[in-house]
Amino acid sequence: MVETQKTRIAILDSDKCKPNKCNQECAKNCPVNLTGKLCIDVGRTSKSAVISETLCIGCNICVRKCPFEAIKIVNLPTELTNDVSHRFGPNSFKLHRLPVPKPGQVLGLVGTNGIGKTTALRILAGKFLPNLGNYTNPPTLSELIKNYRGSALPDYFKKLTKKDNKAVLKPQYLDPNTEPLKGKVREVIAKCDEKGTSESFLDILELRHLLDRETTDLSGGELQRLAILITSTQNATMYMFDEPSSYLDVKQRLTAANFIRNLLTDENYVIVIEHDLTILDYMSDLICCLYGVPSVYGVVSKSSNVREGINHFLDGFLPSENMRFRDEPLAFKVNF
Repeated sequence: MVETQKTRIAILDSDKCKPNKCNQECAKNCPVNLTGKLCIDVGRTSKSAVISETLCIGCNICVRKCPFEAIKIVNLPTELTNDVSHRFGPNSFKLHRLPVPKPGQVLGLVGTNGIGKTTALRILAGKFLPNLGNYTNPPTLSELIKNYRGSALPDYFKKLTKKDNKAVLKPQYLDPNTEPLKGKVREVIAKCDEKGTSESFLDILELRHLLDRETTDLSGGELQRLAILITSTQNATMYMFDEPSSYLDVKQRLTAANFIRNLLTDENYVIVIEHDLTILDYMSDLICCLYGVPSVYGVVSKSSNVREGINHFLDGFLPSENMRFRDEPLAFKVNF
């Protein structure tokens, strides 16, 4: 188990932090500030405070003194210092490493909420490039490729930039009032169907009787099945699904899992975030576990086969990295 923890990460929730209302309690009680150094800078005119992670000694006094509970100070394993993939800004969430998808195999991502699964998926979908922790001067694509050399990620990023390689992502949260889900079901399907295969899938996903209904009138499960359909009928090389089984019953989950798995070819990529371990086991070939502290930092483990990956997640221990990320294993007991 990794015991050495020297690097500190300071997270400050800018929505909760209100410098003009807290009388700077966190800054006045900071031992480092009392020595004359500016570890916590609370400007009355600024929207939020700024905490220096290099000066922070991890005393957690600011955490206790902050009246809005906006500060979190967390120790981070030193091994992860040079493994930052993305950070949104100062004192904000930090993601370490990235999943490495492989063509012809379904990659499943599993982890608790707020741990960076959606962030990793959005990066792999090309929504934005990872900044390697340098949010003030983000690296170029060539610098990213150089940083990730030795893995399959450089080839993946190169494919992502080519015009004939398209990545489509079914988001976690579905809003029927936004594109591409806005309008009647029939119109939405016709607009998004690039393969011309939607007709054969309507009965499989139980959508035929909904064709003339407005998407705003659909239930959560109906909207979920529609989103799976319009994502799957687009011409793409990378198909990504963020929690596709939400709002679905057991039968519909198995149908959706089988439907998504059938998208796989020897040349394309399929990546899925799923909390239902049974469904994840059913449709995945590889598993990446994500661990860390929710809303603070997340770490992506190396990929492993499905059986080992799910067992590692349940045990809370990664043997290949000698890392325990949960004190207690998750156990399911059946009483008769």
